[in-house]
Amino acid sequence: MTRLYFEDAEVGHLRTAGPYLVSKDEIIQFAQKYDPQPFHIDEEAAARSVFAGLTASGAHTFAILISLLSKTQPYSLRVLAGLGWDELRLPTPVRPGDELSLEVTVLEKRESKSSPDRGVMRNQIYLRNQKREIALQCVGSVLVARRPAGLEEKNSEIEK
Repeated sequence: MTRLYFEDAEVGHLRTAGPYLVSKDEIIQFAQKYDPQPFHIDEEAAARSVFAGLTASGAHTFAILISLLSKTQPYSLRVLAGLGWDELRLPTPVRPGDELSLEVTVLEKRESKSSPDRGVMRNQIYLRNQKREIALQCVGSVLVARRPAGLEEKNSEIEK
């Protein structure tokens, strides 16, 4: 996979990853360890809940998003650190058998004022199921490495 620098990312550019198949066993195992609510670990209790069936924990859904972020295509960025998540929403529950896909669009970018070797990017992020319903949406901010002096540009490797 091509890993590119801050300079290579363009505002408005879309990167994608997935699909990621969510299994019933994975939902239950994650919830047993991190979010043991009845509607995440017990099918009978889940059937009686507001969800009317087993659903993945929001923390699990977010963990899937994090896993897919490093696999975005047509390229992945040289991210130095995550800076935060804004406007995080979980409008549609994730259920066993869902296939989740990630969409990341660059909203804005700016060079760091204090460190010339990096920049800050804000990205609109959607995690969608196979019906294209939004399972998770947020705006993520990341610190991205700038190209070291002397390295040639890689823009030709990005499909525009």
